[in-house]
Amino acid sequence: MLRALDIEVEAESLSRSNELEEMHQKLEARKMVLGNMSRHSMLAVEDTKKKEEQLSIELRSLLVAGTALSVARKRLEESNRLLSTEKGYVRLKNLQKMLRRRQQHMISQVSLLYPVKFTMGPAQEQELDSFPNTSRSGNSARFKPANQGTLTILGLHLTMLPFKMMSFFTNKKEVQKSATALGYVGHAVLLIASYLKVPLRYPLRLGGSHSYIIDYGPSVEATSSDLSSNTVVSTDVKHVEFPLFLDGQDTTRAAYAVFLLNKDLEQLLNYIGVKSLGPRHVLANLKELVRTIQSVDYIDT
Repeated sequence: MLRALDIEVEAESLSRSNELEEMHQKLEARKMVLGNMSRHSMLAVEDTKKKEEQLSIELRSLLVAGTALSVARKRLEESNRLLSTEKGYVRLKNLQKMLRRRQQHMISQVSLLYPVKFTMGPAQEQELDSFPNTSRSGNSARFKPANQGTLTILGLHLTMLPFKMMSFFTNKKEVQKSATALGYVGHAVLLIASYLKVPLRYPLRLGGSHSYIIDYGPSVEATSSDLSSNTVVSTDVKHVEFPLFLDGQDTTRAAYAVFLLNKDLEQLLNYIGVKSLGPRHVLANLKELVRTIQSVDYIDT
């Protein structure tokens, strides 16, 4: 009877011991969960502090920008108020005239540096044997000069013949002179564009008689599946340089470079309200550009 009671007590003790161990395990698991939650809470608090600091910086920047915007708006309102009065409009016109006079002076220096003149001799392939006189309205009245001369820049003719028919028998000196003349034109165009504050559509990389003109065009790469599915094809703008000379170059690329140079001249002519004289008249367009800017009408525009 006593033995059976001892066994029952031991069983009860073992059961309670197991329950206690299970409770300890649950307690440790809860402690671990609580520790993890505490760490996550600390990280969340730190992240919140960082975001609050960043938000505070952005708020200060916004306040500074708002203040600057308010000041700029007040200045704009003041400028509009001054401009709306007759005195303000007159002042604006005077400032514009001063700017154009300054442009005239700077571009007159370019014309002295690279003079475009008529010279006696047979008509060249590049230029007309008559010089067009174009008005600002775009109406051109062509007249033939008495000397039937051709245009030169700094004494050099610009002929397109070598650019079309390059061969072993081509006069190399003529090719070099044309390349030098194109270098002069390129430099003059670059200077005039900078004085007029006109970004050229086709920028120039000057190198004297070995200058280049840059054509920025989209490079499209599309697969047959793209074309069949009518998907939008992405384009990357890449630039290609074309030589304004023939030494070791392809004649087609060189001729295209001259065409782009004339497009820059056309852009400048259009900017001052004058039409281009044509795609083959580089020196004539340059002379017309300089002549128009140096005229009295340019100041009063």
